[in-house]
Amino acid sequence: MSAADLAAPIAAEALPSAGTVACSQCGGPVEAFDRFCPSCGHEQAVAAQAAPAGPQRRFRCENCGAEVAVEPQQRSYTCAFCDSNYVIEVATADTGRQPPEFVIGFSVALAQAQERFRQWLGASSWFRPSDLAAAQIVEKLRGVYVPFWSFTMLAESRWSAAIGEYWYRTETYTTTENGKTVTKTRTVRETEWWNLSGGHHNYHSGYLVSGSRGLAQRDAERIKPYHLAALKRYEPLFLAGWLSEEYSVEREEALRLCQAEFQRRQQQDIAAHLPGDTHSNLQVETSFSDITSDLILLPVYLLSYRYRDKVYRFMMNGQTGKVAGQKPLSGWRIAIAVGLGVLVVLVLWLIFAAL
Repeated sequence: MSAADLAAPIAAEALPSAGTVACSQCGGPVEAFDRFCPSCGHEQAVAAQAAPAGPQRRFRCENCGAEVAVEPQQRSYTCAFCDSNYVIEVATADTGRQPPEFVIGFSVALAQAQERFRQWLGASSWFRPSDLAAAQIVEKLRGVYVPFWSFTMLAESRWSAAIGEYWYRTETYTTTENGKTVTKTRTVRETEWWNLSGGHHNYHSGYLVSGSRGLAQRDAERIKPYHLAALKRYEPLFLAGWLSEEYSVEREEALRLCQAEFQRRQQQDIAAHLPGDTHSNLQVETSFSDITSDLILLPVYLLSYRYRDKVYRFMMNGQTGKVAGQKPLSGWRIAIAVGLGVLVVLVLWLIFAAL
């Protein structure tokens, strides 16, 4: 593959936009007239032709800033990102925003996601508050298409560093042993340093930057990766039955985050290929060119719930099933466990001390 091919954006012909319908089981995209869903394998009752999705309404959460498209008949909304009910409708006038270009459908059905949440919440259950299981929080789990920015670019770096090579010498020294002065030898490692500089370039792609204020980049990293080979050309019908968030992180802001990551990768790559045995004072200056971007909708299951006035969040990759989140802990149960651990150590120490 040539460098030009690596730098090129995702081509439309690589991801054909055939007519698609929503799976009757999981809601994922199914090519028109296909008998089985590629995401969950469910047999389609009728091979129907693709039909355009209906209009949607957009809401903005005043608490976390997430913007979500919902069905037009939905009059109230609880934010899946922060469990806030303080939500207002965004004007439906043209916002001038970039439409999504690609989408990956949900491969994990809602029932599977709910069961996975129960298992996740039940792990290490002894440390959980006893009244947590009584809360019917699993029903709040929602699937949301979250916007992500994907960039491809050429990174060209100039670097300089001090390169060190080890060499060894034998030295003689005196020490005292049993009240006597003795002479011994030992091997000492020395480092010879010299300055070196050079260039490094690479094409970078595939790093996904969250376009959602509600899903911070540090949280998005916890449920990555996504398998981008499954990308489909975006069509509105993919969103049927699912929530879909509008991007609230602009392209230029996402580009800065992406370039910071690619700068880190450039420095890492250069450091890994420097000659010598060690190096110091590595300085890297990187410029970027041939920048292309895609706006992608990716499937995420989100559940935010309150326990004793604190918000906890569960997240799941809707394609791979990878989970992350926070769980409430029982302070007194943890204290008991720590106390028992200390007691066991103390008993063992007393036993060994008595031997």
